Amino acid sequence: MLGALLLVACGGGGTTGGVAGAKKALATSGHDWAQFGWDARRSNDDPNPTGITTANAGSLRRQQVRLPGTADSSAIYLHGVTIGGATHDAFFVTTTYGITVAIDAASGRILWQWKPPGYSSWAGSAQITTATPVADPSREWIYAASPDGRIQKLAVSSGHAVWRRSITRLPSREKIASSLNFAGGHVIAATGGYIGDAPPYQGHVAVISAASGRLLHVWNSLCSNRHGLLAPARCPASDSAIWGRAGAVVVPRSGNLLVATGNAPWDGRTNWGDAVLVLSPVAKLIGNYTPTNTQELNDSDQDVGSTSPVYLTSTLIAQGGKDGRIRLLSLPRLRGTAPHKGRELQIVSTPSGSDLFTAPAVWRSGKRVWLIAADGGATQAWSLRGGRLHSVWRLGDAGTSPVVAGGLLWVYDPGGGGVRVYRLPSGKAVATLSAGSGHWNSPIVTDGRVALPEGDANEHATSGVLDVWRLP
Repeated sequence: MLGALLLVACGGGGTTGGVAGAKKALATSGHDWAQFGWDARRSNDDPNPTGITTANAGSLRRQQVRLPGTADSSAIYLHGVTIGGATHDAFFVTTTYGITVAIDAASGRILWQWKPPGYSSWAGSAQITTATPVADPSREWIYAASPDGRIQKLAVSSGHAVWRRSITRLPSREKIASSLNFAGGHVIAATGGYIGDAPPYQGHVAVISAASGRLLHVWNSLCSNRHGLLAPARCPASDSAIWGRAGAVVVPRSGNLLVATGNAPWDGRTNWGDAVLVLSPVAKLIGNYTPTNTQELNDSDQDVGSTSPVYLTSTLIAQGGKDGRIRLLSLPRLRGTAPHKGRELQIVSTPSGSDLFTAPAVWRSGKRVWLIAADGGATQAWSLRGGRLHSVWRLGDAGTSPVVAGGLLWVYDPGGGGVRVYRLPSGKAVATLSAGSGHWNSPIVTDGRVALPEGDANEHATSGVLDVWRLP
């Protein structure tokens, strides 16, 4: 059993406190954070009260929990679940080398850890996963990825693996980078490539039966006329990674899936590089979009799919990219399998005009819809009015995927700037929570607690840290 190191921070400061203070019982509201982005549509917006307000955010105390690896993703959280015969509020994280860990949210004690078979063969190497796990609606199981290209169903109570399912025939080239999703009794996962884009690999979407682990449907973004898992070398085209942090986004009510792809050939028939795709719940192509300069984007390594599509309304989505642009798109215009090029409703710059690698938040306040995005140089908020995005404020603070929880905005600066907390709608700073450096990591906030993994998958570490802040 791994131990935990306790530190205490008030805002951005740092004073030493005792273990007993951090273990003090909290009055929790009992809300889960069961997946990346809070919900299946990846809104990054939990409207429930968290117990953390503008008045007490600066008094949160930090505990650093030592992990058996770097979790270059985000945690998930289940309240009041049975683990080891006792009731716990628990965080769950998956490390870059596939160890999934359950952590007591009140004490920081590790409750169980599951290590994939073959771990020693890739630990410390470039073969990794950066996928956030997802919890089953029953709250009895979680689903996690590992660098051997498999998804596993783990018992919340013990960490026991019920089934394991491969979603690639070449895990050394095809990586599970995006976070897992869950809808309609199915686990939804996607594949991409590794740094350097070494062929052959193809981005594809896999739909798995949560009950049995059976692979039900596969949609290949290259050689899309071929169904089932491809041996990558058997398709003449390579790349088209599906690697945005949010992975496949589930459209409310219809259950359709939104995904975006990276650099690869595009022909509007069987090859769908640098595109936004709409899939049915059984992974059939029912809509598509690519920019008019799709070949230029491919040639210059400017992935459209550096972030996942953002669901705004039943008719509007947004799509960022490595070219520093966010495109507002009409979902009805994407319908059909005939190729759709261009016809964007609006194009705006990313917050600092740089690559967008993060998952924006969609905040719904009354009848207003807000888009909040962060990149390597700034954080910006837009209000959606009249079918267009209108900039409301912009801050010169870098960030990963922002989250809204209990009416506050939380943005982690992976360059060591900590977790910044802002008022909404004004964007006025409230507090900064000290934290180390990171990469894709993003916070979750619920039940009077904040959880954030630190570290960078590309450093290939086999140890890491989960920061947990609690009210005193």
